[in-house]
Parts: sequence; C-alpha cells; structure tokens
Amino acid sequence: METSGFSKTMNNSRQQSKIRIAGFTAALAAFALSAPAARSQAQIQSTADGGDRITINLTDPSRPALVKAGLITGSITVKAYDGKDVIVEAHVRNRESSRTEGGMHRIPMTATGLSAEEENNEVRIGTDSTQRTVDLTITVPTRTSLVLHTINDGNISVTGVEGDLDINDTNGSVSLTNISGSAIAHALNGRILATFLRVDQKPMAFSSLNGNIDVTFPADLKANVSLRSDNGDVLSDFDVQVQPSAVQPVVEDSRKDGGKYRVKIDKTVHGTIGGGGPEIQFSNFNGNIYIRKAGAAH
Repeated sequence: METSGFSKTMNNSRQQSKIRIAGFTAALAAFALSAPAARSQAQIQSTADGGDRITINLTDPSRPALVKAGLITGSITVKAYDGKDVIVEAHVRNRESSRTEGGMHRIPMTATGLSAEEENNEVRIGTDSTQRTVDLTITVPTRTSLVLHTINDGNISVTGVEGDLDINDTNGSVSLTNISGSAIAHALNGRILATFLRVDQKPMAFSSLNGNIDVTFPADLKANVSLRSDNGDVLSDFDVQVQPSAVQPVVEDSRKDGGKYRVKIDKTVHGTIGGGGPEIQFSNFNGNIYIRKAGAAH
C-alpha cells in the first residue's frame, strides 16, 4: 500500500510536469511570433558551432532577476557571473553520422527554435523543438532566482547562483553547486547533488524516486527536518535530534455505510538540527539520503 501510493504521487508529478512544460513551450513559441518589439531589445546571433545565442537586457539590473526555462527534451545548465544581462545559448544535440549508407551527405538540422521574453526582470526561455534534443546554457547575474524544468534526456546543473530555486527533472539528475538561498529540487529518475554556501530562512524540499539525495549545508544550519526513504538509508554529519512520533494517525471510518474502519500512521521521521528552524523535507524511494555538514571529514 505504501509503495503504490508513493509511485502514484510520482506518476502524477510526472504528468503534471509534462502538461506544464508543454504549455510553457507553446506559450513561448506564440510570443516569438507575436512580440517583435520585445525581441528587438535583445542581441541575437549564431554561435561558432551552429547554435543560437540571445543576450537579454534586464528592465532593472540593480534588482534580482527571475529566470524560467522549460524543455521537453534536453539539458539545462545555468552559471552565475558578474554581468548584468541574461545570456542564453541553445544547441541541438546531433548524434547522427555525417553520411547515410547510400553515400549522400546528411545536412545537420541545427535550428533550435529558441525563444525568450523579458518583463520586469522576469525572463522566460524555451524552444519549439519537441522531437530533437536541445541543450540550453544560461548565464545569469549572481542574484537570480530560477524555475527550471526538463522531462527527457537531460540533466539540470546550476552553479554559483544566489536566490530561490525551483528545479524539476523527470528523467535526469540535478546538480546544484555553491548556491545560496533556498531550493526545491525533484529528480524522478536521477540523483540530486547540492552544495549550499548559505541558506535562507525558508522551507526547502528534496525528493527522488530512483537516485540518491546528497545535500551539503553550512555547519551552522538550523532546521526542522522530515525524512523518508523507503528503500535506502539516511546518513548525516549533523547531530539530528529525532523527535518521538507526534503525528496524528489518519482514520477512515465508513462502517455506517457498510464499509471499513482503517487507521494509518505516517512513516516519516521528524527531527531537528541546531535547535530547529525552517522545515527541510527529504523524500526518497530507491536511494539513500545524505545530509552533510560543510567541512566535515569523511
């Protein structure tokens, strides 16, 4: 019963991701056709290897940015830098050989269908390529929040960003390196690897169905943690004070209508780190959970 419920939740998450990203991509394609005035504010060029590159000016570079990017198939890589613009590069991942068996030359289909829009420091990025794999590389100012989603054949990687991160990868891994702020990260069929330099006083969540969750926090972390791993272990460098179960059981009583009486107790373990603070949720099915303290010897 536990396993089927967890799998149903993950399957629902996957379907919602498909619907959300497909709609997001279609909206970006419509924008590319209907808003030439906004496009004129960007610098558009081709890269040396046949990809597409767009440089987008923020409305107010003195304020943090919000970047949203969604793909059906492909990887998303985000890197922070000291500049003020958002720079987007897109490349078709071409795995085909240069010739066919008949000796004819195959013409590479390198068009990415990249589109982007900016409004009040919010940048939305996507492609209208649904069958070919397109990889995005996005360079952003350090103070940038991110909403990144991809479904097939790609990983999500973020380095050096300060902000709120919402990351969802259905069939790939998530890597968050030297980030600051808060994160909600989900990898259905891959691992999550994250390293925080600083955390904000906000709730966070990390979940996977088939992969390890490995997160390193600053040594002064203060948090309430909820832990669940159906087929794996939970390990930590921190002194986690596990709390006695105080969760009220779920009671279903339909005996008045000839049904059943059922009691269910949640198997999530709750605890505190550093005396407690904002809640951080860790949920896994087939994999371990590692909660690491920065600087701890292993």
